Amino acid sequence: MDTLVTSLKEDLNVKTVFKIPIFGGIPIYESVVVTWIIIAVLLVACLLMTRNLSVEHPRKRQLLLESSIEKLYDFFGETIGENGKRYVPYLLSVLIFIGCANLIGIIGFKPPTKDMNVTIALSVMSIVLIEASGVVAKGPKKFLHSFAEPMAVITPINILEIFIRPLSLCMRLFGNVLGSYVIMELLKLVIPAVVPALASLYFDIFDGLIQAYVFVFLTSLFIKESID
Repeated sequence: MDTLVTSLKEDLNVKTVFKIPIFGGIPIYESVVVTWIIIAVLLVACLLMTRNLSVEHPRKRQLLLESSIEKLYDFFGETIGENGKRYVPYLLSVLIFIGCANLIGIIGFKPPTKDMNVTIALSVMSIVLIEASGVVAKGPKKFLHSFAEPMAVITPINILEIFIRPLSLCMRLFGNVLGSYVIMELLKLVIPAVVPALASLYFDIFDGLIQAYVFVFLTSLFIKESID
């Protein structure tokens, strides 16, 4: 158990990879470097997959890509509603990023989502979009008035929700990724062979993808509630 506690402390410790020598040295953490790697890989993948697109003679790669994007658009379109379809590209981007961030531990990198700073940043981005979507859909006056609905007495609760939502998104993502790591380490200590490998299929792959889906699904529901 002491080994697990020590390993957990080391894993949660935010490590500085290097410092940018300006303003006294700006630390660049491991989670930031891994995030840059994910962004670079996704950017290259997008460039490769969107090369030589054709309207008249589409290739199998193009048809597969278009079919996948269309299904995702239809899925989120049903969830978020017709008025919220403009936000689907953001939701898809976050879904792909979190999915890759949770899966990258399989190849030896530390998942950025194990750093609470990353999950906080994702949550703040989402909540800003959620509230901004409400302002765009209703206008500033009606948006502010919505805090007093259905009755003025619950206005403080509605305002408190602005801070509760990003906190819940952040802690749910961070807590599930951390919980999966703790369970995997316990399995390695108790049953060091076979079982950890099988459990990894669930905790490292399935659960990582599920957490990405849950984060984006809740964000889409909050956006729909805000614009409706």
